[in-house]
Amino acid sequence: MTLPGPATAMSTHTPGGLIIFLNGTSSSGKSSIAKELLQILDEPYFHIPVDAFHAMRTGREMPPDRLTSVLHRTWRGYHRAIAGMAAAGNNVVMDHVLSEEWRLWDCLDLFVPQDVVFVGVHCPRTELERRERERGDRPPGLAARQWEQVHTHRLYDIECDTSRVEPLPCAVRIKEFLTTRPTPTAFQRLADGRRG
Repeated sequence: MTLPGPATAMSTHTPGGLIIFLNGTSSSGKSSIAKELLQILDEPYFHIPVDAFHAMRTGREMPPDRLTSVLHRTWRGYHRAIAGMAAAGNNVVMDHVLSEEWRLWDCLDLFVPQDVVFVGVHCPRTELERRERERGDRPPGLAARQWEQVHTHRLYDIECDTSRVEPLPCAVRIKEFLTTRPTPTAFQRLADGRRG
């Protein structure tokens, strides 16, 4: 097999892809919005949820102190995987739970701020608890524990309340927003505020 020479090799400069960053608690509707986005967006996108990374980890039980460090490394690896996909020119829909402040700071360090559309996915606590009971696949009280933490930075490009609006209309709003994205983006303002 002959490897391509300099004249035929692909350019090493690839424009970065766009990251649609869905942030909200467990059961807030992020994955449902992401699935709709993949159906309606004109360009190809990859839906890469943080839950997919946790699902790849061994199911073997670990002592709590070891589990904490493993989880921390999983989240850091997830952020770097998203950054790598975007750096290679791929558009990404990520859904994440920013229930610890360091996760946002890590993403601010890694992502190109003007290439991030930061979406707040909101849902009242009572509705989250109802969904959690109905799903039955999450630890009871998980969404409630996250509820007060995930939106503490209070700055987004666009926000959705999934108790009032179904996933498809939320996705349509996000798609429409992409055509007229203002600058500075929420991520740029958060990064500037952190430096200031």
